[in-house]
Amino acid sequence: MANPVLVEVTRGNLVESRHRGMVVAVDGDGKVVFSQGDIDAAVFPRSACKAMQGLPLIESGAADAYGFGAKELALACSSHSGEPEHVRLAASMLAAAGLDESVLECGAHWSFDQPVLIDQVRSLDRPSALHNNCSGKHAGFVCAACHGGTALKGYVRYEHPVQAEIRGVMEDLTGAALGTDNCGTDGCSIPTYAVPLKSLAHGFAKMATGTSLAPERARASRRLIEACMAEPFFVAGTKRACTRLMKMAPGRIFAKTGAEGVFCAAIPEKGIAIALKCEDGTTRAAESMVAATLARFFANEPAVHGALMAMANHSMSNWNGIHVGDVRVTDAFAA
Repeated sequence: MANPVLVEVTRGNLVESRHRGMVVAVDGDGKVVFSQGDIDAAVFPRSACKAMQGLPLIESGAADAYGFGAKELALACSSHSGEPEHVRLAASMLAAAGLDESVLECGAHWSFDQPVLIDQVRSLDRPSALHNNCSGKHAGFVCAACHGGTALKGYVRYEHPVQAEIRGVMEDLTGAALGTDNCGTDGCSIPTYAVPLKSLAHGFAKMATGTSLAPERARASRRLIEACMAEPFFVAGTKRACTRLMKMAPGRIFAKTGAEGVFCAAIPEKGIAIALKCEDGTTRAAESMVAATLARFFANEPAVHGALMAMANHSMSNWNGIHVGDVRVTDAFAA
């Protein structure tokens, strides 16, 4: 099926670009409460599923053994901007296990956030693995492995026990079979698996509600989501979409982006979770899509609803500050 146009970008009085996509919201039982497009299509969640990948850090006992609180757990689920606070916390997590950045296998890159990048260029010869947006997640991986007595080298590989554990967790949450046939390699070198969009949303709904999960996994899931909502800066960073969304309704919205136009979100108090993908992989459209979808569930709260819709529909200015057009969601979100 052809996915509908969910976001339009205007210039002057004309539509300059159109973004197609698919979005689904489900409850803990997997019942669809809102959808657009082909929600059974398999997508790579990329970084949007980091909270799922973070569960072994808690379930192994490593998080408690190393004294990790909400900030550390949020960073373990993050795609951070490489700001100084992020870098220091990732280093602190490793130090708690007697490790340093030399064990990280995520690679190094400059920040994706321009102001942070400029500061880094001014102060650093080159970035380290701690600056990688996935360093918190990888710190969680190696801490879990270290606590469990598993070899650290090669922890990013498909066959390593850390990745096998994550694979099992994601199968339990999504109900999808994961293996080499639907496996790719993510930007930080770990395996990433294509799963049906609806299954991805259902996995997050189970995490948010505890429905159909074993008690230990339900507690760990809730702990991770609550940590992210409590410390949104450590999930992303200054002016980042995930952080902004969670600050609009503190302690009530969980949101996590992934590369190539993917977003996942949850509203635990309403038992709802969301997964979406902008078909062409554009981040600006995915951010509008998730804000508009979340807004549907806050229709009776004008302040929250208004803030979310202001993020979904926003103006664009050029370098001289002149208004040149708008990003706006289509009527598909009014359905």
